[in-house]
Amino acid sequence: MTDRTTSSTAQSPYRSAFAALAGTSIEWYDFYAFATAAAIVFNDVFFPADMPTSLKTISSFATFAVGFLLRPLGGIVFGHIGDRVGRKKTLVITLLMMGIASFAIGLLPTYDQVGVASPILLIVLRLVQGIAIGGEWGGAVLIAVENAPKGRSTFFGSFAQLGSSVGALLSTGMFSLMNLFGSDAFHSWGWRVPFLASAVLVVIGLVVRAKLEDSPVMGEVRAEKKRGAAGLPVVEVLRKDWRTVLVGVFSLATATGGYYVVTSYLLSYGTQDRHLSESMLLNGLTLAAFLELVVTPFLSLLGDRVGAHRIVVGGLAGVVVLAVPQFMVMGTGSVALIYLMMLAMRFVMSALYGPIAAILAEGFAPHVRYTGISMSYQLCNLVFGGFGPVAAVWLSSLAGGAYWPPAAALMVTSAVGIWCTLRLRTYRLRRVAAEPRLPVTAPVTVA
Repeated sequence: MTDRTTSSTAQSPYRSAFAALAGTSIEWYDFYAFATAAAIVFNDVFFPADMPTSLKTISSFATFAVGFLLRPLGGIVFGHIGDRVGRKKTLVITLLMMGIASFAIGLLPTYDQVGVASPILLIVLRLVQGIAIGGEWGGAVLIAVENAPKGRSTFFGSFAQLGSSVGALLSTGMFSLMNLFGSDAFHSWGWRVPFLASAVLVVIGLVVRAKLEDSPVMGEVRAEKKRGAAGLPVVEVLRKDWRTVLVGVFSLATATGGYYVVTSYLLSYGTQDRHLSESMLLNGLTLAAFLELVVTPFLSLLGDRVGAHRIVVGGLAGVVVLAVPQFMVMGTGSVALIYLMMLAMRFVMSALYGPIAAILAEGFAPHVRYTGISMSYQLCNLVFGGFGPVAAVWLSSLAGGAYWPPAAALMVTSAVGIWCTLRLRTYRLRRVAAEPRLPVTAPVTVA
């Protein structure tokens, strides 16, 4: 099988990693802009003023959740295209879809202007976002991992994951900037600016991705297809790798659903239940996103040295320990303690989010890899991601506004994730032993 490091079609691993980072940063910027707006402004803009506050909050988060309904569909559709045609084409399409939908959200009329049509239009655009992001992650991860040098797949795979940190940093930073104009200006027009600004970012991302080339792996996949060796990727994944998909879903649960609980729900809890300053919390989330951006590559590089699964398990254990304290400090009103806990939680989540991409990617054969990792990731987001903030609000309301039910749910999810991460490693090792030709990419260190 062709060695990626010597093939004439191979491109610079850093160029591939930067292309993955640029695209996912823009995609996640748009996604987190919606999540932030859903937590602090959509409840007042797109729903009637006489609706109870808790119901408006749940409805606002529900618009955020519906985007996750079509993410598995996006993963299957674009996964099929990516496995059969190429990674690059799907990444251009998904970026364009996300950018157009986000820009349109910034132009939507409010409930006071057009009534119930306003939240309906918001939901439609959110569904478009869901399809786009459903096909984005898998392709970005594979562009980085499949072009990585031998023994460095965890590190280079983390660049696609860094897009989440960059997107969150840009998003919360933009909302913090708009908050400086005052509450009235922010709720009337300021919240629209982050969505409208995404148009500039999308143009930049399209320029970067237009110059990208598919990895040598795709040449081999196309050759297998011509020989008649390839069937429908989704059918093969469901028939042969359903256990890997299922274990992948739960190994990713905290990195997806838990992430929204410690960002979007925490922001809602802090402002509405603890009456803390929006600006203070947004600034804290911005600092936490910056920390994640800095530490993720180093933790992923460490994963190439000591074993990526060890880093992920350590991160999940850290989430278990910090799940309750992150909510407890909200009651103190201490800015220093709140920021410290935000930074600590984001650090341990960086340990599990960065390395997991390469672990999951190498659990599937190259010709179904895009479909396999997309199904795992997007099914996880459907179950745990989109409904994470909604479930957290609901659980908290059942306990009279207490924080411990969401915290307990986060602890359980993380504990299950530890077991599933170890199982995922076992499945990957079995695949290597049974089919030594499949790990085209550099294997994750398993020491």
